[in-house]
Amino acid sequence: MLKIGVLVSGGGTNLQAIIDDIKSGNIKGEIAVVITDRPEVYSLKRAENEGIPAAVFDRKIMTSKELNANILKELTEHNVDLVVLAGYLSILSKEIIERYQNAVINIHPSLIPSFCGDGYHGINVHKKALEYGVKVSGCTVHFVDEGTDTGPIILQKAVEVSDDDTPETLQKKILAYEHQLLPLAVKLICDGKVSISGRKVIIR
Repeated sequence: MLKIGVLVSGGGTNLQAIIDDIKSGNIKGEIAVVITDRPEVYSLKRAENEGIPAAVFDRKIMTSKELNANILKELTEHNVDLVVLAGYLSILSKEIIERYQNAVINIHPSLIPSFCGDGYHGINVHKKALEYGVKVSGCTVHFVDEGTDTGPIILQKAVEVSDDDTPETLQKKILAYEHQLLPLAVKLICDGKVSISGRKVIIR
């Protein structure tokens, strides 16, 4: 059974989706620790409700180097096998990426390689998609490498864009699918069904 470390920066609805799938037996894994870079986010309450250890490293009072050093220490102490970025907004260090090569995954609210990279996070992703006039957007689960949203793609889900969509309504539609896609990716990895060949992710 894989031990999972979940990194969050907000309310943690994707964290909750993973928790629920573990409790239902769908995911054969265990959340060993929840880590956030923002104090007082609701994600901490979600962890507390389930008795999951949690750690806060405030990015406003720590340097990036200090933040990442503390995160790596926490992941190591909890014997984490898989790191899941579930709405985590800080940048992971090279040391963490190398230590957990092909074992860090992220959920992004667009169909990568569209509307991703530096500056594309949160509601801004959906604003840019609508400004461009796309007919389809969606979400992507991918492995994390040293770039921004550049790692191999694990799963994607397309979501139709309506003529009357606002950034907020599109965000809400896509978030519902994020809650399905991220736990599915975690399940597949925990079941040993995911492998990588170059940039191609193979699911057995």
